[in-house]
Amino acid sequence: MQPVPRALRRAAVAVVLLTAAVGCAPQPEEAGKPSSPAANACEKGTLATRTPGKLTIATDEPAYEPWFKDDKPANGKGYESAVAYAVAERLGYGKDKVAWQTVPFNKAFAPGEKTFDFDINQVSVSQERKKAVDFSSGYYDVRQAVVALKGSKAAKAKSIADLKGVKLGAQVGTTSLDYIDDVVKPEQAAAVYGKNDQAKSALKNGQVDAIVVDLPTAFYITGAEITDATIVGQFENQGGTPEQFGLVLDKGSALTSCVSRAVDDLRQDGTLAKIEQRWLSDAVDAPVLK
Repeated sequence: MQPVPRALRRAAVAVVLLTAAVGCAPQPEEAGKPSSPAANACEKGTLATRTPGKLTIATDEPAYEPWFKDDKPANGKGYESAVAYAVAERLGYGKDKVAWQTVPFNKAFAPGEKTFDFDINQVSVSQERKKAVDFSSGYYDVRQAVVALKGSKAAKAKSIADLKGVKLGAQVGTTSLDYIDDVVKPEQAAAVYGKNDQAKSALKNGQVDAIVVDLPTAFYITGAEITDATIVGQFENQGGTPEQFGLVLDKGSALTSCVSRAVDDLRQDGTLAKIEQRWLSDAVDAPVLK
């Protein structure tokens, strides 16, 4: 047998070493497989929820139209009920794996540990509220509107200045109340109510001249609840950025990024737009108060 030339021996050693190196190197993840602990945390149906295997969603009672229908959040009808189930499905939880819980509006974003996985209740995202809770990406862009009885002084308002001399009311803790205090700055202090139902009753009974609510709710009030009321107008967004409703989560929740990702996906693929068209299509434009 002829001795193997030195050059061939070196080449063989190099091949062996290269093979060993490739075998020991970390291999790329297969397509579609999670590549990080963060991705694993969002694996469908296996989130670290309050109740294993279940997704607990909260909202207030009563649950108002057009956000919920017939005061039954679990029926999937109404904009927010439909959005809640769409988010749940993206997270891997079918309708039978969703549990609903009643939580008062103000308590949803108050400091303290939450009893729900997320809350959906027309809660506007704000820097102040972010100090106490987490928010998902915004699931609805909203404006605030003024509702007054037809023929009243408030109903004739054409500008923000025209509203300064009227008695306004809104639900406690809402952006609606903030718009009264910070934008209108009326001569009389705003009347504050624990529920929108109380504000609507005050309007019907003449205890206030007008109330401020979000625009879709204003259209529902004037179209189905107080038919002798009218939408005076809507406010422009403050600061150049749209006001958005966000899902509320516990501060530092491990679910926040997963829920936000689900909302982002629903917006990107057009699902949110379809849900809005179905449940909020009656909310046409209103005059802008400046």
